[in-house]
Amino acid sequence: MKSTENAAPADVADDGTAAGQDGGSTDEQVDRRPLWRSPKVIVPIAAIAAIAAVVGIKAGTGGDDDAVAAAPHADASVPGTPITVGTDVCGQGWTGGKAGRQTFALWNNSIEGMEVYLQDVATRKVYLDVEALGATATRSASADLGPGTYRFFCIPEESEPLTGPEEKLTGTYDGPVTAGVVPITPNDLAPALRSYLDWVRGQLPTLKRQAQAVADDVRRGDRDAAERDWLTAHRTYETLGAAYDAFGDDDTAINAVPSTTVPAAQDDQLTGFHRVEALLWSGAPTARIRQPAAAIVTAVGHLRADLSTPKLQTQDIGLRAHEILENAIQFELTGRTDAGSHTNLATIDANLTGTARTLSFIRPLLVGRDPHLGETERDLAAAQRLVKSFDHGGRWTPLDRLTRGQREALDARLEETVELLSQVAVITDPRKTAGETQ
Repeated sequence: MKSTENAAPADVADDGTAAGQDGGSTDEQVDRRPLWRSPKVIVPIAAIAAIAAVVGIKAGTGGDDDAVAAAPHADASVPGTPITVGTDVCGQGWTGGKAGRQTFALWNNSIEGMEVYLQDVATRKVYLDVEALGATATRSASADLGPGTYRFFCIPEESEPLTGPEEKLTGTYDGPVTAGVVPITPNDLAPALRSYLDWVRGQLPTLKRQAQAVADDVRRGDRDAAERDWLTAHRTYETLGAAYDAFGDDDTAINAVPSTTVPAAQDDQLTGFHRVEALLWSGAPTARIRQPAAAIVTAVGHLRADLSTPKLQTQDIGLRAHEILENAIQFELTGRTDAGSHTNLATIDANLTGTARTLSFIRPLLVGRDPHLGETERDLAAAQRLVKSFDHGGRWTPLDRLTRGQREALDARLEETVELLSQVAVITDPRKTAGETQ
């Protein structure tokens, strides 16, 4: 974790449960999308070191207008200056004061969930960001602030954003101040998203040619060539991770995940690259592989046509810059997706390439906002150099062949890199401003 002086503003949410921890599914209900692309397994952003923190949450009986009307004020047991926010009021109850530690008991008096952040009027920097404040909930959060003029900004789920009154903090404060971040809006992110999607579209002709090469190899019965070309094509696809929401059913057809209950080579329901992988490396007759290999070519062709209409939202690109590698750690580094080729490290290398490419499109927005941008980029490059050291002329070291020292070094490097990338996800989380829609 990084020091609090350089930390991003605190992101605070009501629900601390990890997304996707739904206890799994039956074999009949298995989700065939790649796990690291499935919304069911997206892991929440890693905890960011910050001075501001949740102290307590209380909620009324809310859920309808009568219940909200029956809640006269914030819960008195939650510490901090009582501040009322809602669909018609924002920041009521704060009158400024002396610079230093500020603790607020934020009470949502409406029937809508909302995001609330505290902003410096002059610099537009955000010093406290409270997400998913539920109807009638009261939450305590703190930040260390220097002298200046501040205001609350409230973003209800279904209503227009509201700006609170401007209040001053005066005097001096010698302690560490919570690092502020200039907010990024959906409009700021839109050009980066368009550029990224243009890049993805530009990769698809190459991917289709590579997939066709696999199909041709299989048709000729050339297993060695098919294995080489399979790895090339699969790595190309694995660089496109930030776009998974735009791929829909095509993603399942191209790169479905092997079941945990049925051997991949025997699973007739498995589709895409991992189906071909399982059959190739299990020694199945090439005649049996022709249809699955041809199906990948068809699916990539359909994907090229389907991507003519963008399906990503502006918040996706920054979030995926973190999640690509986070999920690679969870599912590639554990061997969860290995269907027989033992090339998970090659996939991680492709995921690192995809992460770097995604980061490049939002880098202009991070300059001046992310104090660890240089460190993040250096760590990302160092992680890729380490992973590439296990590539021996196209033959990648299997995970189970790593020495203990190699495995520990690899784990530590990737964990450090994904922690730094988690701040990118926080900083690029788009915040609405008055008159702007997401």
